[in-house]
Amino acid sequence: MPTQLEIAMNIMIRIFHQYSCKEGDRFKLNKGELKMLLQQELTEFLSCQKDPQLVDKIMQDLDANKDNEVDFNEFVVMVAALTVACNDYFVEQLKRKGK
Repeated sequence: MPTQLEIAMNIMIRIFHQYSCKEGDRFKLNKGELKMLLQQELTEFLSCQKDPQLVDKIMQDLDANKDNEVDFNEFVVMVAALTVACNDYFVEQLKRKGK
């Protein structure tokens, strides 16, 4: 039986490929696929963002090799960075509550 972390890793891989296979290179996200993934899988994150250029900025930041696509390694960097930010927020909230 897989652990919760193994399940989470499997889900992350499956979600990436669910969106990357829609257009063009099936192992990379183009801008449209990335936008769709962000809108459908990170709804709360996007809902509190007011920048209309957010997807463009995320794409530019993630696209380390500048091929106008996001591969799985680049995608994992985004997920890790968002996870760290969420953890930092959670820790800060606990500190404020004195726990």
